[in-house]
This record gives sequence, structure tokens and C-alpha cells, in this order.
Amino acid sequence: MTGRRPLRIGNASGFYGDRSSAFEEMLTGGPLDVLTGDYLAELTMLILGRDRLKNPGLGYAKTFRRQLEDGLGLAHERGVRIVANAGGLNPAGLAEAIRTLAARTGIPVSVAHVEGDDLMPFAEGALTANAYLGGAGITACLRAGADVVVTGRVTDAALVSGPAAWWFDWAPDDYDRLAAAVVAGHVLECGTQATGGNYAFFTAHDVRRPGFPLAEISEDGSSVITKHPGTGGVVSAGTVTAQLLYETQGPRYLGPDVTARLDTVRLTDAGPDRVAVTGVVGEPPPATLKVGVTRIGGWRNEVVFVLTGLDIEAKAALVRAQLADALSQVATADWTLARTDHEDAPTEETASALLRLVVRDPSPDRVGRALTSEAIELALASYPGFHVTAPPGAAQPYGVFTSSAVPAASVPHVAVLPDGTRLAMPPVRDAWARQASEDPGAQPAPSGAAPAQAPASAQAPAQAPPQAPAGPTRRVPLGALVGARSGDKGGDANIGVWVERDDAWDWLHTTLTVDTLKALLPETAGLPVTRHALPNLRALNFTVPGILGAGVASAHRFDPQAKALGEWLRARHIDVPAHLLLTPEGTRS
Repeated sequence: MTGRRPLRIGNASGFYGDRSSAFEEMLTGGPLDVLTGDYLAELTMLILGRDRLKNPGLGYAKTFRRQLEDGLGLAHERGVRIVANAGGLNPAGLAEAIRTLAARTGIPVSVAHVEGDDLMPFAEGALTANAYLGGAGITACLRAGADVVVTGRVTDAALVSGPAAWWFDWAPDDYDRLAAAVVAGHVLECGTQATGGNYAFFTAHDVRRPGFPLAEISEDGSSVITKHPGTGGVVSAGTVTAQLLYETQGPRYLGPDVTARLDTVRLTDAGPDRVAVTGVVGEPPPATLKVGVTRIGGWRNEVVFVLTGLDIEAKAALVRAQLADALSQVATADWTLARTDHEDAPTEETASALLRLVVRDPSPDRVGRALTSEAIELALASYPGFHVTAPPGAAQPYGVFTSSAVPAASVPHVAVLPDGTRLAMPPVRDAWARQASEDPGAQPAPSGAAPAQAPASAQAPAQAPPQAPAGPTRRVPLGALVGARSGDKGGDANIGVWVERDDAWDWLHTTLTVDTLKALLPETAGLPVTRHALPNLRALNFTVPGILGAGVASAHRFDPQAKALGEWLRARHIDVPAHLLLTPEGTRS
């Protein structure tokens, strides 16, 4: 099928465990051509890997299969194609389960899947090892007439760019169009995060039950982000900006099909709950694919002691001293004291602090129930008011996520069409190679990186260094003016911050340097933080390597996915020019 009207594509899942009713809501809430679902994340791959150990026939997102019990018939009635990465580690198994469901319910749908991302044979000792494929396999399956396409580990944005390339019959080197679709896919991939969920300025909107987002993608790749009429939440330049900054790094958003230039994205108001995304420039993809690997890193356990009232620091010191010998044989023992207590508190809970002990070791015996029982044995022999939040527990395995890169040409990318035909996808850079052979001056992006020099059309406009506004200031939380969204990539985090006006952008760009960020967030002080400016979005994006240790699966820190790192930054106080701050009535103070 080829259509020249805009493609209307929606999202019904942003993670494994998202709102189960969203599938039906999106199918019945308004017209769609394609409905996507994103079920995979670094932690999800570990979960699916453990499922596969128990039953080799599993390894896919079981919730997606359950959503199709009702959703498959609805999609067929409405002529909506379904594209989801719910196949996880076993897309062929999920495709067969869907065919069985369709046969049992009498729904005449054709099912295809994409595979080739599983690199387990080359990753000794890994629980999972998967390359991030692009959208070409999805495009091929849809061109072959598939009503349902399930994939393994493709990039989240490929769930949108793949169908867009099918709908408009784009070529592999239509980089600007593909990049624009990738940007739309990045906005949709996390579901309600684009419609008011997890939004810094949520108090200005009704976000009790935000609807899921959709994009109207035009033939040139530009799009309008919106949602079904009557659904909750909000689509605004702010909500779209927040999602664009989520889990990204530099201005170049590298992908297996195209490199999207985030510093060329422009957002404009296109009506109520409608934001136009235009101006996106694309460049060739890198010559490598990202590979995510999960391993069982060892065993962990924890105890949380409640310290109430006076002498909090002394009570914590006593417990640490009493357990020192028991912990001497443990590989790592991390203590964290959270001062949640308040002076002269009106309730016992608000008079209490939490002392958290997390232990890790290659052996489950050294961090098992015997160790946590030793902590409980202190109950009548330690600080006054001794108690803990939970009884002693057994050790639990934890995972470690790492990423690397492999040559794209070394990874099979196979579309298994509805009739069983296996169609190999050529590496996208083959198209670039053909173009380069015709234009000897053309240069591809170097392996694993963006081009050293962008094409002239992709250059961000030169700007004079912004000047910080002069005049009186007020010391307020940064979030009185600035929005933020943060997230994780393995052991690294990013913090995207933005403002809504040009004068505030001048101040933000000048003021929030790397040194200022480190001063505001002392936990980042010793890390190689990098700042990237995105003037079109009035945004800065900070990458914080290493702050999450071995990643979310290892539960290294209190907020293992850095979801609230941006909110901590917004809560920190800083001097802001008074004229930039608005009163609740909307007038300048």
C-alpha cells in the first residue's frame, strides 16, 4: 500500500507493564492507520532473559499477547496495522502465538516478524545480547501485506520510521524524511510522556489520565503530534520538548537507518493539543550498530533501618560499627542515610530517617538471609527505637547492562514475511556507498560516530553568545522557570532542561554551565559531564556518564534510572533575574 495523505500512527505502550487498556482506547478513540507498542528497555531485556531461562518458548512480552485477545479483532475491523517490538528475545515465538490466537478467534490477519538482532552466540556468558536494528525489516513486512509485525530489538523510533517508509515508499537514503520520522517516533515511543505524563509543569494541566499520543506524518517527513479527541492530558510544545530531550545525548541522534539532527528540530503550535514538528535534517547513519548485553552480575540484598528522633547521625554510626565485622567478607557494602526526619515533628514518621544498607557479592551465601539476620539480631542491642522496614530476606540476583558497537554489515537483519519468505535487509550504508561512488566528494559518517563536519544544510545557525539579563534577582528553585526531563542509558544519565521564552533562554544558556550543574548536583561533581545546546528548542542537554554504575538492573543507587534527577535539579535554588519570573496571574513580577 502506498498513500500520499498523512500517515496517522499512534502508540499504545511505552514500556512493559504500561496501561493495559491503552490498546483498546487507541483503536476505538479515533482513526488510525498504524498502532505501535514499545515494550523493550534495558531492564526488560533482563526480565525476558530470565523468562527464557525458565521456558525457552517465552522471551516475549506476554502482556502484548493478552492485549491482542480483544485488540486483534478491533484492529482488523478498523483496518489498522499493528507494529510492536514485543517479540523481545523470541519474535518468531510471539508471531506463532498470534497466528494461533487469530485461528482460534477466526480473525483473518497475516502476521510477520523481524529477527537477526540476537547475538547470543557471540556473547559468552551473557543472559541477552541484542543489536539495535532499524526500521527496514518492518517496512518490508508491511509491503508484503502484513497486518501485524512483531520485532525483536529494534530501536524504539523504528516502530514509527519503518511504517512511514512503507506508507510513502521512501528510499533508504531519504535521510531528511527518515530523520523526521525518527524524531516523531522518539516523541511517541514513551507513550503518555508526550501528553503530560511525567511533565515538569504538570500542575498547569489535568494529567490524571493522559491519553496516548499519535502523529500525523506527511510525505516530507514533517509531523503533527496530537492525541485522540476527548482524551486526558495535554500536547504542547513543552510536553513534546520534554520527550525530545529524554534519554538523548548530543545534537546528533544516531540510529541504524539515519542520524537525526536534533538541533534542527522546530516546534510550532498547530492548534489545541497539536504541535507541528518541522525542519529536521538527516545524515547518514554510522557504520556500526549498538549492541546491548545483559549479564547476571552477582547477588544483592538490603536492609533499611529506621532511625527516629534525636542523635540520628550517632545512631547510624552505631549500626555501621556493629555490622562492620559481618560485612568484612562481602564484596561491596553501600550505606546511605536519607535524612527524611524533621525537627519537632508532629508524627513519628516525619521524625524518622532511613539508613539503607545494600550488599553485593558474587556468592549468594555471603549476602543471603544469614547476613540480613545478623542485622535483625541487633534489635535489642543497638540504638534506641531500633526497627527495620522489612524482615530479613534471601539474596536476589542482579543484572549488569553494557553496550558496545559492531559493524552493521555483520548483523543479519531479516524480515520473515507472512508467507514464510525470509528477506535479508542490506545494511543501510550500502545506499550511502552507492551515492559515494557516484559522488567521490561525499563522505560517510565514521564508524560509531557522527560526521566530523555536517553538510552545509545541517549546520545550526550561527548565534551571538547570549547575554545574561541584568537587574535584580530572586533566589528561587530553578524549576520556577526551567523544565527538566532525565533518564538513563546503561550506567549513564542525561538531564534535558528547557525554557519557554527567548529571554529566559539567553539566561539559561549563559548561567547553567557544567560547573554550575555540578555545584547544584554534588553527586555529579567527579564525573565527566558534557553540555549540549539545542537553541531551536531553547534547551540544554547534559550527559552524566557513570552516575548509574552498571545500570538499572544492578540497582546501583536510590534512583537507578535517573528518572528524578531532573526534578532534583529543578528543586535546587539559584539566583534568577526577577523580570523572568511570572506570578500565578501571568504578569511579570
